[in-house]
Amino acid sequence: MMAPEEGAVFDSVGKIINGMDLKSNEPFWLVKNGILQSYPSLKSDESCDVLIVGGGITGSLIAHQMVKDGYKTILIDKREIANGSTSATTSMLQYEIDVPLYELSEMIGEKGAVESYKACAKSIDDLEKIAVEIKSTAGFQRKKSLYFASKKKDVSWLTKEFDARKFAGFNVKWLEAEEIQEKFGFQKTYGGILSDQGASIDAFIFAHELLQFNEKRGLKIFDKTEMKTVKYHSGYNEVFTAENIKITTKKIIYCIGYESKNLIKEDFVQLKSTFAIVSEREDSLPASLNKMLFWNTDEPYLYMRTTDDGRLLIGGGDEDFQNPEKRDALLDKKEKEILRNLKKVLPEYQFYTDFTWAGTFGETKDGLPYIGEHEKFKNSYFVLGFGGNGITFSVTGMEMASAFMKKENHQLKEYFKFGR
Repeated sequence: MMAPEEGAVFDSVGKIINGMDLKSNEPFWLVKNGILQSYPSLKSDESCDVLIVGGGITGSLIAHQMVKDGYKTILIDKREIANGSTSATTSMLQYEIDVPLYELSEMIGEKGAVESYKACAKSIDDLEKIAVEIKSTAGFQRKKSLYFASKKKDVSWLTKEFDARKFAGFNVKWLEAEEIQEKFGFQKTYGGILSDQGASIDAFIFAHELLQFNEKRGLKIFDKTEMKTVKYHSGYNEVFTAENIKITTKKIIYCIGYESKNLIKEDFVQLKSTFAIVSEREDSLPASLNKMLFWNTDEPYLYMRTTDDGRLLIGGGDEDFQNPEKRDALLDKKEKEILRNLKKVLPEYQFYTDFTWAGTFGETKDGLPYIGEHEKFKNSYFVLGFGGNGITFSVTGMEMASAFMKKENHQLKEYFKFGR
């Protein structure tokens, strides 16, 4: 792909990696919630201060910040709103990054690693404040987090991780295997880190609530509106849709997650497929599982949480992404694999599957997002939250995008930038 220059064009955001679909056809949140709100497609030329491309949870959060900061803002999405990765996410809100703190410190330095972890922790607090502000019904719930060793050999580095977090000031406690069994009924663990800071939410509902809240404050929203080309000028861009309708904007903020691979030629993120299952509703979920997030040291790791309507949600089985067909063909096999891993931990628990689905996510070399400017895209900013912290990274992205618009610096700019 040629680098975008003055008046240049690039391929449609919609034509992604062999027509990539970001999820399989039965994500729990979409089936559970249905179409909460529909918006018109763009039918006439528009102008704005900020054009946000992408109407998932990230785009919704960034739109909230832009409207709050007083910018005339338009948001477009080529699908129905929140029907991409947001409808397939497990919405576990963790301060822990996929790369352990001690390891990240070795990669980028202790200062950057601790600041990145603390930003994720702060994001959970910030998200709760936003949920209160917009009177959200998306089920934001504070939870503790248990990161446990699934193999004896993992204990040495997991205790090292515990020490790094404690030294950095995080409220953590080490639990021995016996304590984990007593508290949660888990078998065959070798100890773990119990953290106070964590939460969960229904990101699909929350994205819709954010957009409805801000539409009343002037945000314009257009779904089924596909960006096709961009012409770059000094101080503004012209964006043309698939229907050749023009949006003139001072800045573009891309909130398109893994689809950014189509725009940016560098190999900056590796796509992975992940799989999740959710149980039938239960009146008697074990109390020990409630208000908790669980994940282990397996590669790929197993993770689970309860939902606010009395289900157990479990995920894992990550594999390199090839195409949607190959990913979705693995659903049955991955469901069995996840349930086998659950049985190792909770042998007495009877899990009755209600929904199984797959999604696509991205892994970066250091577990950190890409948030910032890119030299090939004038008057533009990217907020790309990758890995298991996509939502919390997106909340940090609100601060960073606000700073970008005001031409201010942000302490995480160097750690999240392209070309790092």
